Amino acid sequence: MNLQEALRRLPDLLPGRSDWTAARRSPGRDLVAGLIVAVVALPLALAFGVSSGLGAQAGLVTAIVAGALAAIFGGSNLQVSGPTGAMTVVLVPIVHTYGPAGVLMVGLMAGLVLLALAALRAGRFAQLLPTSVVEGFTAGIAVVIALQQVPAALGVTAGDGEKVWQVAAGAVARFAAHPTWAAPLMALAVAASMLAGARLRPGVPFSLLGVAVATLGAQVFSLDVARIGALPAGLPAPSLGFLHPGMVGTLLPSALAVAALAALESLLCATVADAMSVGEKHDPDRELFGQGIANLAAPLLGGVPATAAIARTAVNVRAGARSRLAALTHAAVLAGIVLAAGPLVGRIPLAALAGVLLATTVRMVEVGSLRALARATRGDAVVLVLTFSVTVVFDLITAVAAGLGLAVVLALRSVARTSRLEQVPLDAGDHGEEEQRLLSEHIVAYRFDGPLFFAAAHRFLLELSEVADVRVVILRMSRITALDATGAQILGDAVVRMERRGITVLISGVKPGHDQVLAALGVAGHLYRDGLVFPDTPSAIAHARGLLYHHGLLPAAGEPGRVTTTADSGT
Repeated sequence: MNLQEALRRLPDLLPGRSDWTAARRSPGRDLVAGLIVAVVALPLALAFGVSSGLGAQAGLVTAIVAGALAAIFGGSNLQVSGPTGAMTVVLVPIVHTYGPAGVLMVGLMAGLVLLALAALRAGRFAQLLPTSVVEGFTAGIAVVIALQQVPAALGVTAGDGEKVWQVAAGAVARFAAHPTWAAPLMALAVAASMLAGARLRPGVPFSLLGVAVATLGAQVFSLDVARIGALPAGLPAPSLGFLHPGMVGTLLPSALAVAALAALESLLCATVADAMSVGEKHDPDRELFGQGIANLAAPLLGGVPATAAIARTAVNVRAGARSRLAALTHAAVLAGIVLAAGPLVGRIPLAALAGVLLATTVRMVEVGSLRALARATRGDAVVLVLTFSVTVVFDLITAVAAGLGLAVVLALRSVARTSRLEQVPLDAGDHGEEEQRLLSEHIVAYRFDGPLFFAAAHRFLLELSEVADVRVVILRMSRITALDATGAQILGDAVVRMERRGITVLISGVKPGHDQVLAALGVAGHLYRDGLVFPDTPSAIAHARGLLYHHGLLPAAGEPGRVTTTADSGT
C-alpha cells in the first residue's frame, strides 16, 4: 500500500456514532464496570509508574490519558489501556541510559510509528505470532517484573546494573548485609492477601485493600519504609520540553521496540477480550490507531508509553462492560482520585506496591497453559523455553525475534519432512457434482491438505468462519501433515465460532499424533465426548445425514427427495 492510498483510507480509522450504540443500551452496567476497573487499576498504575523510573504520577497520568483516548479511538469496545508490566520491562533500560526525557520522547515517537502501522493496515500481521512465543515472553515478563520489585520489597536502594537480574542480586546482597524486616513483610503480606483473596472472593479489590491497610499501618506504627512521595495536585500542564530532535536517530531503535510491544500486547489483549465476550470483534487497525493517539498524548503530560492491559480488560469484561463507556469511566474515576486524594496517594509505601506487582506476576503465569504447550510438541516446548530464557536474560524484543525465528525454522523443517509427492486415489466425495449434492443437504465437507501450523492456520480460520447456509460442517483431517499448538488452537476457535452460529461440527480422520496435540491443549474435547469425531469421512457424512433427518431437514433413505451419493461408500 502506498502513502496516498493509506491517507485516503485514514477516515476509516476515525471513531463514528456506531461505536457508542452499545453504550446507549446499558449505560448503568458500563458505569459500574468502569468504577470497578478504576479500583483495580489505581494500585497497578502507581506501581508501574514507580517501577518504570518516572514515578507514581507518570503511571496515573498514563492510565488517565491513554485509558480515555484508547477507549475513544481504539478498535475494541471492551479494552482498557494504561501502563503495563511488559512496557515497564522495556522502559527501565531506556530510563537508565537516557533519563526521563528519553522515555517521553521514545513514547512520542512510538505513537507516530503506531499511527503509521494503522494507516498501512498492519494490524492483521500480529495474528501470525505463534502461541509458544506469546506464552514464553509472558512468563518471562512475569519473572522480570518480579525481579524489578526485589529492591523495593526488601527496602533497599536499587543500585546499578544493566540487567534486571543483576540489580536484583545486588539488592539481595545489600539486604543480607543489613537486614530490616518491615518492607519485606509488608510486601509479602500485600501479595499474599491478593492471591488468597482472588481465590476466596474474586470480586473484591484486594489489591486496593492491601495497599490501604499497609499505608495505614505504616502511618500508625511509624514504620521506616520508603514512600511514593507527595503528588502534585491535578494533572500536569502539557509540555514539549523533552523534545530533542538531535536524538531522534539515537532513540529510534528504542521507539521501534516500544511501538512493536504496544502493538503486539494491545492486539493480543483485544483478541482475549473478544474470546471472553459474545459477539465482539475488534478492528486491529483501529486499535493500532487508538494506541498511537494515546501514546502521542501521554508523553505531553509526563506519562509513560501505554498499551492495552490484559488484567484490567479481563476485569472490565467480567464486571459486565458492554461498551467503551466503561473504559472511559475508569479514566474519569482515576482523574477524580488524582484531583481529590493526591496527598493521600503520596503516603503509600513502595513495599506495598511491590507486593501488588509480585502478586500480579504470579497471576500472569498460566501454569496449565505452559504445561500443555510443553506436552503438545517438542518444537513448541523448545520455542517456549528459548523465548522465556531470552526475555529474562536479555530483553523482550530480542526474545520475540529469537522465538519467532526458531518457530519459523522448526515449521519449515516440519514441512520439509512431511511434504512428499504421491499419487492419491480419486476421492469420489471431492467431485464438484457430489459436493453440490451434499451442499443441497445443508452439509459441507472441508479437507485440510498439508501442514496446519501458525503461519497458515489463520487463513483456515477465516475460510471456515465465512461458511454460510449450512447446518453441518465436516472437517476432514486425514491429510494434515503437521499440526502445532497454534494450528490446534485456531482449529478450536473455528469450531467455537461455527457452533455459535448454530452449525454442528464433525471431525474425521484425526491422526494418532495429532489427537495428542488436540488433547494436550483441550481443543475440541466436547466433540470427542459427544461422539462427533469419526475415523473416516463416510461415517461422518452418514452421521450428519442422521442428524438432519432427526431435525426434519432431510428425508429418510428411500423416501422422495433422498439424495444418494457416491460419498456414502467413498473414503
